[in-house]
Amino acid sequence: MRVALHSVLREGHEAAYEEAHVVIPEDLADSFARLGIHDWTIWRSGRDLFHLVECDDFAAAMRALDDDPANQRWQAFINQHVDHFATTATGPEGMVLGEVWRLAEQRG
Repeated sequence: MRVALHSVLREGHEAAYEEAHVVIPEDLADSFARLGIHDWTIWRSGRDLFHLVECDDFAAAMRALDDDPANQRWQAFINQHVDHFATTATGPEGMVLGEVWRLAEQRG
């Protein structure tokens, strides 16, 4: 599965956020792999971040990461830069942006 997310940086934290993402901690990358997160790409436009996550089951992975020590350490660190995720509902499902169109699907 492939999901898109949108988060917003705190004012003035753009450069620090990018520096923090030169590499993520290896234990967090290991947790992602164990939980079926195969790739995670982030783009930035101003304070807006757009994420593309390729995974087996996004909601299940996010719920499992809630109790993961590597993720807890990362969130405590990175949340100094991230203001919030844009959501439409509670829980991981509410983080996912609705897909509007995809060329590959149109072309079949």
